[in-house]
Amino acid sequence: MTDVKNFEPSLNPAPFMYENEVLQKGLQYERPPMTFKNLDWEGLAKERLSANSFGYVAGSAGTAETNEKNRAAFKKWSIVPSRLVKADFPDLHVDLFGERYQFPIALAPVGVQRIFNPDGEVASAKAAAANGIVYTCSTAGSTSIEDVAKANGNGKRWYQLYWPKNEQNDITASLLSRAKAAGYNVLLVTLDTYILGWRPSDMDNGYNPFLRPDNIGVEIGFTDPVYRKHFEDKHGKTVDEDLATAAGEWASTVLPAKSHCWEDIKFLQENWDGPIVLKGIQTVADAKAAVEAGVQGIVVSNHGGRQQDGGAASLTMLPKIAEAVGDKIEIIFDSGIRCGADIVKALALGAKMVLIGRPYIYGLALGGESGVSHVIRSLLGDLDLTLHLSGIPSVDKKDLNVERLLYEEYP
Repeated sequence: MTDVKNFEPSLNPAPFMYENEVLQKGLQYERPPMTFKNLDWEGLAKERLSANSFGYVAGSAGTAETNEKNRAAFKKWSIVPSRLVKADFPDLHVDLFGERYQFPIALAPVGVQRIFNPDGEVASAKAAAANGIVYTCSTAGSTSIEDVAKANGNGKRWYQLYWPKNEQNDITASLLSRAKAAGYNVLLVTLDTYILGWRPSDMDNGYNPFLRPDNIGVEIGFTDPVYRKHFEDKHGKTVDEDLATAAGEWASTVLPAKSHCWEDIKFLQENWDGPIVLKGIQTVADAKAAVEAGVQGIVVSNHGGRQQDGGAASLTMLPKIAEAVGDKIEIIFDSGIRCGADIVKALALGAKMVLIGRPYIYGLALGGESGVSHVIRSLLGDLDLTLHLSGIPSVDKKDLNVERLLYEEYP
């Protein structure tokens, strides 16, 4: 077994017990406050949120073709069950980057969470910790690195970087230093969002949350001492005295409109002493380049179809990438996960962990911390039973791999 550290057995009941808990309450005529029908969460969130907020989270680039492909790709793979398998409920733990994680899912980095619920990132970070899964803090957050960490408590947390240009390496170094000091142990570097994509929903609403005179989406910059000093030196006044200008300049700092290059990875390695994961990999060539660059992981992701239209489904690219580099680097998957079966398929096709994005934001909109917990527990319970009823005893590659799937074109 892989040597791991900081592993604590779960104090929570097995995930499938969430179903039992709800059904027991049903005996007293109590109904759950939020539906278990995963695909209904989006529509319910739409009813709750403003057009601006819903358009931001649910919107896709262009005609939404990439987003639609992400979802359609899962239907092309079917889980093939085994019978009379002598096994208890499945072992869901995963060993990643030298640590043991209780479950193979994490909350993806999502910014501006206070536009969905006043508690924003604090609620999501608390829910992640309470349910034993990773919380990933976005550079585009509406809560500081330190306050997210405080809310997350003893939970496992990663930090996601929107990467300033090389001329502002001092700001990048400051962000990484703050994250490390606040207990984030893995760095996710988003590669496909150096400028916002062509998003019709946001443009129809005339809405960009990063440019308004408040701290939504820019709080991590507003609380950064290096950025604050740069701003004051340039303008002769503090960030707090001119929020509109400060917001716009921070947005252009972390979304500089030009991509970094592979050689720039060295700076991150010099300023971060933990695992580095590159998010947004969609080709075998880039996956091999990540191996050559010496990073520890990649996220096979197209940003949920939010950045580029007409792209390939992430799930379509996953097995090709896993075959090429799966024994050389850790692979995480993102884009399109909506249920337990989706998680099973992504793990079978080569991922070791998956990121959950839009679904937990819908939970946040509908119920704050308890809504996020509901989404997490629903996905884990669904995953638990899907594996168990398929005769798959664990998420380890020896038990869960492409041999457990059948490829078939679905009409």
